[in-house]
Amino acid sequence: MKRLIIAEKPSVATDISRALGKFTRKGEYYENDDTIITSAVGHIVELQMPEDYDKKLGFWRMESLPIIPEEFKLKPIEKTKKKFAEIKKLLARKDVGEVINACDAGREGELIFHYLYRLAGGKKPVRRLWMSSMTREGIREAFQRLRDGEDMAPLADAARCRSEADWLIGINCTRGVTKRLFGGRAGNVAGVGRVQTPTLAIVMERELQIRKFEPRTYWRITGNFEITQGAYSGMYQKPGYKKGADEHDRSDRLWEREQAEAVLAALQGSPTAAVSEEKKKATQLSPRLYDLTTLQREANNRFGYSARRTLQLAQSLYERHKVITYPRTDARVLPEDYPATCRRVMESLRDDLQPLARKALDAGWIRPNKRIFNNAGVSDHFAIIPTEQSPKSLSAEESKIFDMIARRFLAVFYPAAEFDVTTRLSVVAEHTFRTEGKVLVAPGWLEVYGRSTLDERDTILPPLTEADGSPPTARTLGGDLEETQTRPPPRYTEATLLSAMEGAGKLVDDEELADAMKEKGLGTPATRAQIIERLVAEKYLERDRRDLVPTVKAESLLEFLSAINAEVLTSPALTGEWEYKLHQIENRRLKGDAFMKEIADATRSIIGRIKQYEEKGED
Repeated sequence: MKRLIIAEKPSVATDISRALGKFTRKGEYYENDDTIITSAVGHIVELQMPEDYDKKLGFWRMESLPIIPEEFKLKPIEKTKKKFAEIKKLLARKDVGEVINACDAGREGELIFHYLYRLAGGKKPVRRLWMSSMTREGIREAFQRLRDGEDMAPLADAARCRSEADWLIGINCTRGVTKRLFGGRAGNVAGVGRVQTPTLAIVMERELQIRKFEPRTYWRITGNFEITQGAYSGMYQKPGYKKGADEHDRSDRLWEREQAEAVLAALQGSPTAAVSEEKKKATQLSPRLYDLTTLQREANNRFGYSARRTLQLAQSLYERHKVITYPRTDARVLPEDYPATCRRVMESLRDDLQPLARKALDAGWIRPNKRIFNNAGVSDHFAIIPTEQSPKSLSAEESKIFDMIARRFLAVFYPAAEFDVTTRLSVVAEHTFRTEGKVLVAPGWLEVYGRSTLDERDTILPPLTEADGSPPTARTLGGDLEETQTRPPPRYTEATLLSAMEGAGKLVDDEELADAMKEKGLGTPATRAQIIERLVAEKYLERDRRDLVPTVKAESLLEFLSAINAEVLTSPALTGEWEYKLHQIENRRLKGDAFMKEIADATRSIIGRIKQYEEKGED
């Protein structure tokens, strides 16, 4: 009996045939004595639309809502019907004894396979190919550890629930809100989505903060001083300052001009300042390995690439060039058995990185370390790293993304950067001026990015010396009074919006806290880019250079949802809880049916609120 391998796309089927060797191409598939390899072309099966259940549901009428099928049915996507028929025919062959699901290793790949397998009436045993590398060696290794199909059932269930939940919320709420806002006029659709609408609410909330913002004037005072070894400056510090509820308050900001002028007068009227300083060593660890979201954020910050563009480039590096591991990951660590693999990857890095790689190898820095190698942080996939395959013929954009990944891979194995940090306090008539000095003494991982101990970014202070054992003093050289105003919060860029989505509406900078919140984020690393693109395509967001700006349409939608108290559609935290429950389904901690009941109940509630609002409007 033969095994039938079903990949997600034709290029992957070709790669598998080359890795396994000696296949004959027969039209759209490959075959040898014991194996057949075919592929989908992404999604080729979809959920039926309301009109497929009942033609009357093709008309957008409020009285027909909510539409909640007792059982969700499938249909082939029209443009790929032929491909579906070909796979169905191969599945029905009597000489096929088992099926191997070789679709992309993740929730979406699982959905693509299970939808086509279910609609094709598949009954044969299934095993799962789970690849993290598209090199020939990586493909062969994956075939040595095929997973049992039953082990993947929770992932398939989570994928199905995500798809059906998006259908229920999207179909019903889009129709209901569109009828209410636009009366069903042709060309006017108010798209609503389980993830896209709370994402839009994040951007709109920031826009409202900007509109309501009233600038406040404040003053800062710089004191100028001189000691034997040279001059330096310090910033005035308020006595006893503690961070409070005022988000704009800082230790160096004075809110009254008279107070600022009094401090400046005292500074200018005092010939000397008593000086003290504290020196300490400081270390800085390298950033951790990339997952998809952090890669997208940094590429947006550095190069202005959209999240979608970065994903496209990373996918090309993975599938076409085979020089990085699977990119659609939310992990930032590697398996604990990976040190040997990392050494081989180091040895195969391109020529300009070899001196850095050789230094790490010779120093023995690639060794077990929970910050890098930690099975507890690896779920479906591990962090994005280079493969052992050397890059060739990369485009300029692909080269930039690969360089980011390769240098981050190198940097995590390098020691921490070391600094000498000096805090100098100059006191004039009981007013304190603070000066910070920071000198890089050992570059550590910063060497990977071209930093050295002779660095122009160092803040070097003239050394302080004591004479005759008396406390050191400085001569005052006057000061400067700067008047400025507080600024409104910045608009979201794709980089900051990705962070907010990952933190379910909270901008989280701390890496450990961000990891803890990942399961409750909006969307997944693989879907966040397309959510942002959909908001732009549906004219809810506009791009203004790197900024994302909500439109009048966005404001109308969110005002209406607020008016009907549809918090379940606009709250990032509540939607994040739904995403968390999908993770629980994947991990066998929650049944899919319980989740779908919650989604159906939420759908009924929202449609009920829309209808009540409509009735009030007609009174």
